[in-house]
Amino acid sequence: MYFTQLALTLNKLSFVSEIKIKDCFTFFYFVFHSTCINFASMLKNILLVALGGACGSVARYLLSKLVQDNALSNFPFGTMTVNILGCLLIGMVYGLAENNISISPALKLLLTVGFCGGFTTFSTFMNESLSLLRADSAAMMALYVGGSVALGLLAVFAGLQIIKLI
Repeated sequence: MYFTQLALTLNKLSFVSEIKIKDCFTFFYFVFHSTCINFASMLKNILLVALGGACGSVARYLLSKLVQDNALSNFPFGTMTVNILGCLLIGMVYGLAENNISISPALKLLLTVGFCGGFTTFSTFMNESLSLLRADSAAMMALYVGGSVALGLLAVFAGLQIIKLI
């Protein structure tokens, strides 16, 4: 209906020819149609990432709190544990894909970008590293950064290997 009113308005203008109106509508139809199709598939992906991210964030909070509440020091064991487990999980998901084990693109998106993105805490990791450095705990900071990177790398590798054994 809107396009019909627009066409009538454009027809009243003497400088707009019938061919230009047809070209204009063809262009707008193409843009509108392709945008709707892209939006529908993009919306599905956004919802998958949001769902995975929400679940990952809640899991991060609960696991990190559980580990840190039971730690015997100020060392950020909770964040480190979450990051290493997130590395293990993402390694396992990519291991499935590498070994041609059927995992849908939607599930891969939900688990990697969504869940692991919400679950792992790189920004928290960096903030805690800086806090340790500011507290004159350079050795603790080095242990935390080095340990997280080394153990995270090993966890991704372990995830890949676990999938190969299955």
